[in-house]
Amino acid sequence: MPVHIVRFEHQNLVQWGVIRQGLISRIPGDYASTGELIRHTQLAHLAALPDGDLPLEAVKLLSPVTRDQQFICQGANYRQHMIESGMDPDVKKFNMIFTKATSCIVPADSELIKPREVRFLDYEIELGLVLKRDIDARQLVTDANLHEFVAGVVIVNDYSARDIQIPQMQFYKGKSYRTFGPVGPYLCLLDAKDMPYLKKLQLRLSVNGQTRQDDSTANLVFGPAETLTELSGVQNLAAGDLIATGTPAGCALSIPSPAKQRIAALLPEAVKWKAFMKAQEGRSDYYLKSGDVVEASIRSADGLIDLGRQRNVVVEQA
Repeated sequence: MPVHIVRFEHQNLVQWGVIRQGLISRIPGDYASTGELIRHTQLAHLAALPDGDLPLEAVKLLSPVTRDQQFICQGANYRQHMIESGMDPDVKKFNMIFTKATSCIVPADSELIKPREVRFLDYEIELGLVLKRDIDARQLVTDANLHEFVAGVVIVNDYSARDIQIPQMQFYKGKSYRTFGPVGPYLCLLDAKDMPYLKKLQLRLSVNGQTRQDDSTANLVFGPAETLTELSGVQNLAAGDLIATGTPAGCALSIPSPAKQRIAALLPEAVKWKAFMKAQEGRSDYYLKSGDVVEASIRSADGLIDLGRQRNVVVEQA
């Protein structure tokens, strides 16, 4: 049975709890990081905690992934999103990996601060995997042993400054501004029998009530097992680290087709990027502006896994 975890502030104390029907049952102990919580608690014990008495409305929810954990991301990991990003899915056969600064991690309902220099601010709902154990050597991760490596899942919104990310070829900078990484509200811990849900969760994102993204994790190109196998051959990972698995189609970003990109490659840099900016201006109604409200949710069809709802209001940087 999945267990939904919250990290919260109450009476000036930061605590962890299990959330059931709007009430929080406090988890005994003091855990400074997500990794500490995962290493030192057992799913069965958390599931057996008595019903809570602390109303959700009485606390300030924090990100269930702490800023001392790694924030690793996959790019262009849904076939249709590849196409809208100007990639040919039959040619691009590699797993695109990048990172975001952990200082961009904020609670699920935080304001999204639009920097003054950013013109084209975009949204990206993603399923986040939270790791269960430390990894310091190459591992063969399969669907059969995935539960040994993945502790649970969260909602991530990989907000992106497209006019920084694309022309400057700066994924890290364009995606790492403060507030560009809301996580939560819930960390849903899973056991072995829950792992098949990772292939059938529905992601939905709306802007001002209009649906922009609506897709299933069944359409991931590189799944959690093969991604963890690849990453384990490259770098060390730790319990509590966060991997955002990519976003579905429906972003504001408009990229030319592969054929047009080949033509653009022959143009002077200034001309090429002027054309890119003009194309984005034609999508200005889709990019985020001050006052816009972005809502994101991820859940299973049967409701057993419900990662809650993120709500971010866009605010211009003062």
